[in-house]
Amino acid sequence: MALFNQYDSEYCTKATDVARKVQAVSSLGSDSRRSKLRELDTDFKEAEQIVKRMEMEARSFSADRSRPLLTKVKEYKADLAKLRESAQAAATSAPGGAAARAELGLADDYSQTSAGQRDRLLQTTEKLGRTGERITQGRQQLLETEELGVSILQDLHRQRQTIGHARETLHGADDNIARARRVLSNMSRRITTNKLIAGAIILLLLAAIVLVVYYKFIKK
Repeated sequence: MALFNQYDSEYCTKATDVARKVQAVSSLGSDSRRSKLRELDTDFKEAEQIVKRMEMEARSFSADRSRPLLTKVKEYKADLAKLRESAQAAATSAPGGAAARAELGLADDYSQTSAGQRDRLLQTTEKLGRTGERITQGRQQLLETEELGVSILQDLHRQRQTIGHARETLHGADDNIARARRVLSNMSRRITTNKLIAGAIILLLLAAIVLVVYYKFIKK
């Protein structure tokens, strides 16, 4: 918007200068008038370029924002056309009107040439407008893609946290299994030891029984 306002200020300054020069044309002498008309021709071209840049800048905004800007551009085009007509009238009414019109670029075929240039300018402007719309759509798609990418990254971050928690849980389960294995191993050793002790006791009891039987019944 700042750039459009800058063009707006430039056009107002240029249009005021052009209007002042147009009013002064009819009162000038032949040589001065030709010089002034050459200046006017340059000024008109510069003013048209400013309006063209304003229109391009206006079309770069969204439809709601560009509508009042394009309305202003249309008004400036009409204002510039009236200034052209005023310059043509001033050049024609002055002595040597035909030559004056030629100095201003307003010869008999001016309307045809101007119409062709205006058509080409409108076509170019329409193409630029469509390009601006495509750029706007591309920006919107980029924003949507960026939002989707952020959402995916957030999902991946949550999944990584979930995997980290699961890994910690598995580490805890491994520790519990290792402790259970140690407990089972200790229990197995104790059971084996108890079996050996029980077997030794049984053998001692059997030996004692044999000795008792031997001394009581056989040796007697």
